[in-house]
Amino acid sequence: MTQIDIIPFTEGEATLDWIGLTDALAAGHSLPKAEIADTFLYRGDDTLLNRAAWIDGLGLAVKSATIFPGNPAKGKPMVNGGVSLYSDSTGMLEALVDFHLVTKWKTAGDSLLAARRLARADSRNILILGAGTQGRGLYSAYSAAFPDAEFTIWNRTAANARAMADVLPNLKVADDLEHAIRHADIITSATMSATPFIKGEWLQPGQHLDLIGAYRPDMREADDTALTRGRIFVDSLDTTVDHIGELKIPIAQGVISRDTIIADYYDLAKFTRKTDDEITVFKNGGGAHLDLMTSRYVLDRWRARS
Repeated sequence: MTQIDIIPFTEGEATLDWIGLTDALAAGHSLPKAEIADTFLYRGDDTLLNRAAWIDGLGLAVKSATIFPGNPAKGKPMVNGGVSLYSDSTGMLEALVDFHLVTKWKTAGDSLLAARRLARADSRNILILGAGTQGRGLYSAYSAAFPDAEFTIWNRTAANARAMADVLPNLKVADDLEHAIRHADIITSATMSATPFIKGEWLQPGQHLDLIGAYRPDMREADDTALTRGRIFVDSLDTTVDHIGELKIPIAQGVISRDTIIADYYDLAKFTRKTDDEITVFKNGGGAHLDLMTSRYVLDRWRARS
């Protein structure tokens, strides 16, 4: 009988390493380009989202997410799910991986791969925008690649930023967003903002701007000036340009063009900083192919743990 590994959050996370994950993501993009597809099912306000990916040489994955807005009133999480990982050679089910484990490590690891290549190596001041679950993941990820850095958190609801700072070491709370952005080396943003709140006039030479939060066609975190001042990179042209407002809106308005984007991860050789003074901008769009790469890394580490 084929072994099927069931990987829960806490036990699975104990085996993982942020630098190892970014190396695995880079290696995954050296394989043939992924085939991806998303499907949605609805019942009133409830949603089932399936994100599927197939990479020749790596396998297949289906990440299923249930979004039930009424769950918090019942004392249960709004978002739940799991990842089914299948063998590339036989199509047999190999593992069931906790949804939240894959999402946390995929999202922050996606951004960290770009930062390792685009941010200045001497970056010491890292600003996190957004004190939610992803903000905590970003703190962990960036700490691994920039161990000497000092961290600052800003959140629209200041009490949430203070709560995050209370439980994480070496994390200060910023009250003035403009001041915090002007004095950061790396700005990583994971908010639910639908309107731009990061102003390009605040950006300084040499900064790296990591944009994560926007995921719908009507959502943006950075304004037009921020995009025109920086050299823009994305994780995937296929899952960002025509799907996420961060790029879709300014392209439609003629502020930038698709050709403005330097490269995505399938052209990693171009992910380089030309000068210490340039501003780099990375749009993290996610995508099922990254869930597959992350899940494969998780399973490999799980099986090697003993």
